[in-house]
Amino acid sequence: MARLRDCLPRLTRAIRSLLFWSLVYCYSGLCASVHLLKLLWSIGKGPAQTFRRVAREHPPACLNDPSLGTHCYVRIKDSGLRFHYVAAGERGKPLMLLLHGFPEFWYSWRHQLREFKSAYRVVALDLRGYGETDAPGHRENYKLDCLITDIKDILDSLGYSECVLIGHDWGGMIAWLIAICYPEMVTKLIVINFPHPNVFTEYILQHPAQLFKSSYYYFFQIPQFPEFMFSINDFKALKHLFTSQSTGIGRKGCRLTTEDLEAYIYVFSQPGALSGPINHYRNIFSCLPLKHHMVTTPTLLLWGEKDAFMEVEMAEVTKIYVKNYFRLTILLEASHWLQQDQPDIVNKLIWTFLKEETRKKD
Repeated sequence: MARLRDCLPRLTRAIRSLLFWSLVYCYSGLCASVHLLKLLWSIGKGPAQTFRRVAREHPPACLNDPSLGTHCYVRIKDSGLRFHYVAAGERGKPLMLLLHGFPEFWYSWRHQLREFKSAYRVVALDLRGYGETDAPGHRENYKLDCLITDIKDILDSLGYSECVLIGHDWGGMIAWLIAICYPEMVTKLIVINFPHPNVFTEYILQHPAQLFKSSYYYFFQIPQFPEFMFSINDFKALKHLFTSQSTGIGRKGCRLTTEDLEAYIYVFSQPGALSGPINHYRNIFSCLPLKHHMVTTPTLLLWGEKDAFMEVEMAEVTKIYVKNYFRLTILLEASHWLQQDQPDIVNKLIWTFLKEETRKKD
């Protein structure tokens, strides 16, 4: 009987793990089936159009706009990876580090590079696997531990011990984790359209609507097929994310220009350019929820009310995980792509937060 009692907790954990992974892979299969039907429908309508891709050999001029900053590279000694970033502002000023989301790259911070260079050394990074940063081939190289270590190593390589850290979407997830694991490195934390990671994992299991909105997390567990689906119809899915009525920047927002959109397509149309970004998601279910989760850094959370991928209710719940000054601002009519959608308002809110004297909560 005693042996049975000892085995019962392990058996319970094993059953829970089996049920969890069964849910993950069943939903992944369902999402893949939906996309397969979309592919077949597209081929039926026009096979030539479905498999058409325009060759893009040269980057659009906006990616080399000198007003945005200087293109730089740094090689991390331990991992051996070379990271690309764009830096604006004088060396020696306080560091502001910008972490983009998916499917984005350093250029999503163009409005902030111009805005904050007067007071900061602003660095917009291409995350591991994105853009001109090295992309390890194996999915195991994209675990959250690796992504966290990347940011720590980059700070060291840039000669800084702390920074103002700003993250959007997946970059927001990484920013939360940095603030949790290395609070001494973050003087102020600003996250755009991503809740605390524990809020996300708890909420998605309890709210089918968020499970549906996050279906791409599950679809990305399938090897190769997501990359292929993004590339068909000359990257129509990528264009759709930024421009459609359902997921794109709204009518009142600062819409992407033709050149802006072409910059995104250029970067993600390069050989193998989609695998690294999607590999970020292929380890997510083995890394969450977090064992340590409290944030002790002054935090600003900005949220676009019309976010097609994240329900706004998660933003409200996030405050319970921040044991310091916390401010939430929800922008009406704004989309998921908030720092590009409403750059003037976002920049003003960030300035206000940076200039405030924040006091730790008792």
